[in-house]
Amino acid sequence: MGNNEISALRKILNREDPGYIVNAPNYWQWFAHQKNHGILPDELGECNTQLDMINTLGLDVFSRNVYCNEQDYWFGGLLEDHWNGTEYSAVKKMDGNDLVTIKRYKTKKGELTERLRYIFSESTLVQEKYLSDDTKENLDILEEILKSRSYSFLSSKYKKEQKKAGNKAIVVAGEVCSPLKMLHIFLGPVESTYLLTDDEPRALTLMALHEKNQLDAVRQMVATGVPVVMAMDNLDSQFHPPYYIEKYSASFYRKASEICHEHGASFFIHACGNQKDNLKLISDLGVDGLEGCAFPPVGDVELDEVMKLTHDRFIITGGITAIETSTLKNREEIFSFTRELFKRMKPFRNRFIYSASCNTAIDTDWETIRHFRDAWQEYAGI
Repeated sequence: MGNNEISALRKILNREDPGYIVNAPNYWQWFAHQKNHGILPDELGECNTQLDMINTLGLDVFSRNVYCNEQDYWFGGLLEDHWNGTEYSAVKKMDGNDLVTIKRYKTKKGELTERLRYIFSESTLVQEKYLSDDTKENLDILEEILKSRSYSFLSSKYKKEQKKAGNKAIVVAGEVCSPLKMLHIFLGPVESTYLLTDDEPRALTLMALHEKNQLDAVRQMVATGVPVVMAMDNLDSQFHPPYYIEKYSASFYRKASEICHEHGASFFIHACGNQKDNLKLISDLGVDGLEGCAFPPVGDVELDEVMKLTHDRFIITGGITAIETSTLKNREEIFSFTRELFKRMKPFRNRFIYSASCNTAIDTDWETIRHFRDAWQEYAGI
């Protein structure tokens, strides 16, 4: 199966049955934690990257983070920022074992900063300070930042990463986000909600500026042959309810999908949490699929139900959540779980990629990872 990775993945993008269930895991944070803390299992002793680990296990590569630095940001690495009217700087410093990054944005209307911390003990990045925690006072500055920002796609870097991954892999460009997610990143979900409630016209102005630049980035990506673009939105109906999507994100999703389709590419959204209320809407906007669909108790919809609630070309990735990797401890339990899941997903294996629903927890046992791999090998062709 491993030798047919690219044909299988390409078949799924064409909505053709590859003959078995494709397995493209997400070990980004898990691998970084094991390597940075010197606890990689012996079998991975020669691995330097997540890609090495995936190849060692003989699995498929359909990934938007094989090229990302987990200490810098949650996503990205293929878009270069350009500033016209904003002075931007990023200063990194160590605080114990943690890496702290302070980003400054200086405009003619004033200056704002945000602070990120990479917590070494947990191998995770957190936002300690949003760009603005006093929205009413800083809207003019935010607008200047968004007006002055543009992007260029690093096509040579993408091609290098794709070559490194091999012609049997698909490197996904997970580089953009919706206007609503932009507000969440700059202001946090709470302040974003207040802004949308108290001053929606101003919020719409900010979001329109972001959407324009993000769509330009999508055009650049697909024009150079990128097969899959992904919006890194953490789509979850708790933070992205249908009402919000229709008002604030639908335009971006629809236009981004259309741009991708014009170039023979696919448009995905990173999902995280509850999806059921949004599935029909997302499907109707022309989106090709969701990355990381989670089923109960992490999510609120079963994977086979997702396939029935969306259009017949809708692709999902997912199948393993942190619940399974922490509670299914032995080979028998993991094999039983995998067999039953694959039986339900067999009718949809032309648009299903088996993967972690969001990430693989850092405390997942290596033996558990191997059992899931072995169970996939046993039942992939079920």
